[in-house]
Amino acid sequence: MSAADWYAHKSLGEGLFWIQERFYQSDNRANIWLLRGTHQDVVIDTGLGLRSLPEYIDAKGLLGKDPQRKNPLLAIATHAHFDHSGGLHQFQQVGVHSAEVDALANGDNFETVTWLSDREITEAPCPGWRARNYKVKAVQPTHILQEGDVINLGDRQLTVLHMPGHSRGSICLHDRENKLLFSGDVVYDGAMIDWLPYSHVSDYISSCERLVGLVDSEQVDQVLPGHYNAFGAKRLHRIATGYISRADTCPAKFSTFAWRTLAGVALRAFNPRSAC
Repeated sequence: MSAADWYAHKSLGEGLFWIQERFYQSDNRANIWLLRGTHQDVVIDTGLGLRSLPEYIDAKGLLGKDPQRKNPLLAIATHAHFDHSGGLHQFQQVGVHSAEVDALANGDNFETVTWLSDREITEAPCPGWRARNYKVKAVQPTHILQEGDVINLGDRQLTVLHMPGHSRGSICLHDRENKLLFSGDVVYDGAMIDWLPYSHVSDYISSCERLVGLVDSEQVDQVLPGHYNAFGAKRLHRIATGYISRADTCPAKFSTFAWRTLAGVALRAFNPRSAC
């Protein structure tokens, strides 16, 4: 299957594109965001990497046909989990938070929580493909991100917000001028997951408190999340405050502990060479 068949995209205007993997039918299917700038273009999260994302972007002309190209396309992972980082190896420039550099550089499929089944791939990307053989390929990040770093696109600036909880290196990218928040899996309009390896509930609560602060200070109008559809500031406030109120209760703590135990066992069995 060609990259042109594997992916699909929608233009949201002002140089912003929403890309998805058509034949990955799962709640784990991540949103891929492409943002054009006058100095630098950036792709935020890269999906599974089963087909070439750079090839698709080029074939569809999503970066335009300017003969005087800017810097090479920068791929940023909002965190290292497989559904977001699987395509990073296809790019010359790769950015991730410092806390998850080693996981990507070592191809640690335990920390990337690689978990894929044949039934989630509704059309094989190539003959004989099987989910059991899928792994996130090791990649050496060229841009090691920290809280407060600014990624200059020329006509836009994205500020890195370290928001651990879902994973230890989870980040949001905040376009302050346009009040856009690329949130990865820090927040989306669905059940928030705090029971994976390197998830941490108290960190997640703190991150959600930061999200509430962004809304209260009117710094966010729209959230472009790692999964499902975009939503506005009121919904962001409701999701974040809802998590804060539930997460520290006894039933939630017990559920998190149980799911964390099961997830750890399953992931170590599925990724035995990474379980060290």
